[in-house]
Amino acid sequence: MSKKLFVNARIVTPIDKGKPSSGKDQGLVRSYERGSVYCEDGIIKEVGDEERIKELVCDRDIDMVINCEGMCLIPGFVDPHTHMCFAARREEEFSMRLRGASYMEIHKRGGGILSSVRSVRDSGEEELFLTTLSNVESALSMGTTTVEIKSGYGLDTENELKMLRVIRRIGLETPLDVVPTFMGAHAVPEEFRGEPDRFVDLVVEEMIPEVKKQGIAHFIDVFCEEGVFTLEQSRKILEAGMRAGFKAKIHADEVIDTGGAGLAAALGAISAEHLLAANENNIASMSESGVIADLLPGTAYSLRKAYARAGKMIERGVPVGLASDCNPGSCFTESMPFVFGLAVMNMGMTPEEALVASTLNSAYAIEMAARVGSVEPGKQADLILLDGDSPTILAYHAGVSPVMAVYKLGELVA
Repeated sequence: MSKKLFVNARIVTPIDKGKPSSGKDQGLVRSYERGSVYCEDGIIKEVGDEERIKELVCDRDIDMVINCEGMCLIPGFVDPHTHMCFAARREEEFSMRLRGASYMEIHKRGGGILSSVRSVRDSGEEELFLTTLSNVESALSMGTTTVEIKSGYGLDTENELKMLRVIRRIGLETPLDVVPTFMGAHAVPEEFRGEPDRFVDLVVEEMIPEVKKQGIAHFIDVFCEEGVFTLEQSRKILEAGMRAGFKAKIHADEVIDTGGAGLAAALGAISAEHLLAANENNIASMSESGVIADLLPGTAYSLRKAYARAGKMIERGVPVGLASDCNPGSCFTESMPFVFGLAVMNMGMTPEEALVASTLNSAYAIEMAARVGSVEPGKQADLILLDGDSPTILAYHAGVSPVMAVYKLGELVA
């Protein structure tokens, strides 16, 4: 049995009360000025003031003592919404947006998601794996220890299954915990142009059963947006996925208010994601249904749009999570420190609220909170050390990653 003791750490951690933190609890954290974490075989056994923990473990044969040198220790980041599995970047589209083209205009011209679909279909599985691996390793170096990755650049059964195999392999061959989401309804592919209902039928009648048979995906997601999938089409897809045993997520109200947040509440989805244009009534419905709001400030930054109203959601009692939305088009970043800084500076979240959002609530959004998301006994020793006295450094030291060390299950991995 491996026994490790982390000492001389400024520990700041969310407090897990057995459900996503919301309202006043959104910023609830526990801190230890000079703290210690004791773990056995990668699982946290004790957390607290250093002197007390040393007394508790004084008779145990410690294999390694890690001196954190007064740095801030927080849980590893949990990134609950990414599209890291892709084959090619879309830098030219970014330039087009800078020249005035909107995201949806590019999509209608056959760019955007459809461009990524073409490159994924043209890529071999090994090539796709290596590109995804590069993205994931970059995220790990900046403190992400648990990540959700969506399919959705295949848009046919063969290539969606290929993407999910790659995502599963990433989880097997890297230190990260990887949670796969099936998103065959990310866009209407070119071969179904003008026939979205026929494509919806393909997703429901062929893709979902085959993905279920493959046994990799945990969640199902759909892009409910004007020019993509209507509210009715999104409901049909999600309900079919839920009948097959998948938990529901939904890309909702990113560009305009389509009512996606209300659909998430009506279906009891785990999370609704984006929510830049969600109306107050549907935000209230999300609160009543316990739907987590996964907010993606990097996307608002990249698209130069107004940010999601995190303060209003917290005020209404909606649990807020934070995610990178790492993808080749609307937000190419693997950096949760960058996302944290945007949330504090541009969405009005306190550092404590952003910490809970990027760790514990994000863990709940992918049903991983029993294992990750806070530095507490019984959870994995997924820890990151910051070059600062508190999590505030993530917003204060702008433009860099203050992550100095990353531990997964107590092992140094970055």
